[in-house]
Amino acid sequence: MNLKPILNASLPLQFRQIRLELAREPDHPEGDSDVGYIVIAPLAADNRIDPESWKEHREACRVTRIRPDGDNDVGHLVHRPGGTWVFHYDGVANLPDEAGYHFADERFVPGEYVSINERGTMHTYRVKSVAHL
Repeated sequence: MNLKPILNASLPLQFRQIRLELAREPDHPEGDSDVGYIVIAPLAADNRIDPESWKEHREACRVTRIRPDGDNDVGHLVHRPGGTWVFHYDGVANLPDEAGYHFADERFVPGEYVSINERGTMHTYRVKSVAHL
């Protein structure tokens, strides 16, 4: 996959690096910091994803899917018609888009929880950190 490098100086100040880690669930009673995502996205003042800034800087809105096997997939944060946010992995034929559950309404602040639909199964992730680029 050929992603253009992100030039941090060219992005608005509201761009953040958001780290999501798997929260507690039956197969992971303590959660799992080796299962997660790193999302680069613009956040509005209310800590929600800013769709207008996303529209202006789509190429910079990226996601890295972190898994324990070290085979991390890289893709983009995509805003679909109707307001759904998905993670789309360019060039990964067997990896379907993963939809954030009500991402338009979610606040991305440490300690909050968000849900992601992965291959038809909903998983809950904890916002571990939110940092300026």
